[in-house]
Amino acid sequence: MSTPCQISGCKNDAPAAISEHRLCLLHFTLSLEASCAAMRRETALGNAPHERQREIMAFITANGESLARVATSGLVLTDDLKARILSTFLTLMNLRENLDRANMRSSFGRVSHPR
Repeated sequence: MSTPCQISGCKNDAPAAISEHRLCLLHFTLSLEASCAAMRRETALGNAPHERQREIMAFITANGESLARVATSGLVLTDDLKARILSTFLTLMNLRENLDRANMRSSFGRVSHPR
């Protein structure tokens, strides 16, 4: 049984690997991109509390795994969707890298670093 995309006017179904999100692959990737952009802004200054950083890490992991399941499920994908998937993976990786950089900046003043 297929799950229709919850976005008004979209006629596509959600792939089984992401059916709990009730979004087709295009809208799932667009949603991830928007969420990553918001989290990148939130963490840019390195002021996010540790618990929020853990939530962001869990978001990256869970959604990266979901995206990988869809990409490797055997679903027939257009070249445009393949490119969108790869771009979304890169966005998730960049968010992780930005979070790591923000952590390094915020901890630099607190810890003595040997030279």
